[in-house]
Amino acid sequence: MLPSVNARMFRTVLGQFATGVTVITGLDGEERLGLACQAFSSLSLDPPLVLFCPGHTSTSWPRIRRSGSFGVNVLAEDQREVCEAFGSSSGRKFDAVGSRLTPGGTVVLDGVLAWLGCTIEAVHPSGDHDIVVGRVQELRVERPDGPLLYFRGGHDAAAALAPSAR
Repeated sequence: MLPSVNARMFRTVLGQFATGVTVITGLDGEERLGLACQAFSSLSLDPPLVLFCPGHTSTSWPRIRRSGSFGVNVLAEDQREVCEAFGSSSGRKFDAVGSRLTPGGTVVLDGVLAWLGCTIEAVHPSGDHDIVVGRVQELRVERPDGPLLYFRGGHDAAAALAPSAR
């Protein structure tokens, strides 16, 4: 008999899959907004599309969505504090890191590995998240260091890359 699928088991099993960590950024008027997101992926090369999946409980995503565009900031392994700040639903997230606007209007965080500026192509509600498809309009690699990884419920690149110590 197969075990039943419940939220705890689902998290445990999917926690075995290491993911990179991004911060999705955007503007609401002049105000800079952002949210931590590890549900991010490339989708298509032609046209250049990416996707990310914000939760329905996000307070930042609806405000970013209204603008019609968003930025994807790929965090470096030394940016755990940035991830924690943007993973919070309260507080002054941008106090954790400096940022700038690109000529195309993308909010880019200081010290990220890479970034992409996208326009919203489609939004598909699914379960307790949205699937957001973005068309890449601008992008750049900022530095060649290692990524911040999310693995087994935490941010530990060494644990994600090392063989099990059993």
